[in-house]
Formats: sequence, C-alpha cells, structure tokens
Amino acid sequence: MNEQPSYLNFDKPSYAWKPDIDYRNHPELYHVGKGEQGVLICQPYKSEIGINWRFKTEEIAQTSAGKIYQQFLSYLKDGEFVGADMARKYLQMGYTRARRYANYKGGKKYDATNDYAHLERGTGDPEKAAAAAIFYKQWKAAEANGEYANQKKQWKHERG
Repeated sequence: MNEQPSYLNFDKPSYAWKPDIDYRNHPELYHVGKGEQGVLICQPYKSEIGINWRFKTEEIAQTSAGKIYQQFLSYLKDGEFVGADMARKYLQMGYTRARRYANYKGGKKYDATNDYAHLERGTGDPEKAAAAAIFYKQWKAAEANGEYANQKKQWKHERG
C-alpha cells in the first residue's frame, strides 16, 4: 500500500494559518506549529523572506541562507518573534526541499500517475545535497540561538 502525500486530503478551512492576515499587525493570531507549517502563507514575512529563498546551486544556497539568517537575527533584535520563526522555517524548508531534489529527480517524491507510489531515491541532483547542508547549518544555528529559544518558549507559554 502506498502512502499518499498529505496535500491530497488537505483540510484548508481548519488550517491555523490564513493568507488574508497581516501577522505583523496581528502577531497574536500566529501559531508556531510544527516544522515548516504556515511558511508559504504568513504575510508580510512570506514576501520579505521568500524573495531570498533559493537553493539551485551551492553558491546560491550560501547567499540565500546567509540573507535569511541575517533576517532572522534582525527580526529577533526588533522583537518580532513571528518574523524570526518564519525565517527559521525558511531555513528549515531550504534544507528539506534541497534534500528532496538531492534524493529525487526533479524533486518529485510521488508518482501521481501510479497511485502516488514512491519514486526511486538516489536519482536526484548531487549539488542539491551541498545546498541542503548549507541550509541545515543555518537552520540549526537559528534553533540554537538563545534569544530565539527564550522568545519561542515565552510565545508558547502565553499563546499555546
């Protein structure tokens, strides 16, 4: 039996993040969530950070991860936990997406024409593995940042 991708049965109305909310003006509506949840939805951070998110080559990933990490630090300095968390999510997503392209040709994990069977691993682009490693390092640096950890703990305590 094939494990189907979660996006096939996505329950959009119950999703915690909404594209029509300005999370800078209404940070109280932001949920930390798991992993990368909300990263492609939460404005204005999606637009501010997303323009820097690239992983086509190792060099591009180095520049991209560096810019996003600087945004992460800037958001922390300005007391914008939501922005910092979103930047952390973009770093994580840089790692996971680059790894997917390193593992699977064209970044496709499932075969939609064959009941969403898993495609063969190891057919991807080796340069994406180097890009993934760059994002991984920056993602882990963000997670290890003491100020981020404190703000995240406080956010979860106050808002769940």
